[in-house]
Amino acid sequence: MNILSGFVDGTLLGGYYAMIACGLSFMFGVMKIINLAHGTLAVLAAFALWTISEKIGLNPFLALIVVLPAMAGLGWLLQRVVLERTARFGELVPILGTFGLAIVIENTLFEQFGADTRSLAPYVGSLSYDSFDLGSDFYVGTLAILTFGAAILILGGLQLFLSYTNLGRAIRATAEDPDTSELVGVNSRYVNAVAASIALVTVGLAGLFLGLRTTFAPYGGSMQLIFGFEAAVIGGTGNLWGTLVGGIVLGTAQTLGARVHPEGFLLGGHAVFLLVLVGRMYVSLPYDRLFLKSKAG
Repeated sequence: MNILSGFVDGTLLGGYYAMIACGLSFMFGVMKIINLAHGTLAVLAAFALWTISEKIGLNPFLALIVVLPAMAGLGWLLQRVVLERTARFGELVPILGTFGLAIVIENTLFEQFGADTRSLAPYVGSLSYDSFDLGSDFYVGTLAILTFGAAILILGGLQLFLSYTNLGRAIRATAEDPDTSELVGVNSRYVNAVAASIALVTVGLAGLFLGLRTTFAPYGGSMQLIFGFEAAVIGGTGNLWGTLVGGIVLGTAQTLGARVHPEGFLLGGHAVFLLVLVGRMYVSLPYDRLFLKSKAG
């Protein structure tokens, strides 16, 4: 039962990792840019939700009404002001730009909120610690199930959007060949800005569940970036459903590693990531970037 619960807990934890990896993988798949500010932006969203809940008394889920549009606007500005401009100077410069952005955001958060950790758990009642008893002392957390379900809805919604809307098809066309897509009337500049906005909306949702499941601090974004990056690589960069697979694999490795040794939580996840990374150097997995291949033309 201990091993079984480890697999179940790891799978549910993978839902959060899929959520944090989704926007990272999406942005890389469309614009071929690794956003090093990704984890820090999730922490920024968590602080924004905490501020609204603390100052106004609004439930964090309702505070998303304010935060998600703000994150979408921030994504648009990120693309137009930082990524688009720095891309003119080579592939490395946009990555360095997002690294600099992460430093600015972290130091600003530290100046405003200090080093103390925060949490959104006090604002959602018993949700953060409620659980279901499955028998034989086997409990599954309500929040973990909610997080996994939210990840499924986000990934499914994005997949439907990319498959059945004109804008979604334009995003896939731009990801495959931006120059050719321009020839058939696609505004790649607009599409990239929309893609960045979508990516940061998913980051805002990830920030919500980050704040509900654990504490967060101004300099905590780097660890979230690592988890998201590992899940994206394990599942296949640019593959939406692959992020879920990668998140489950990462979460399970971490959970089982922690059962073996108290320090095995991070070690187990890193070890699996390295094995997959080495394997990808020699084997091209067929599902890589699957969601970018247009079926509808």
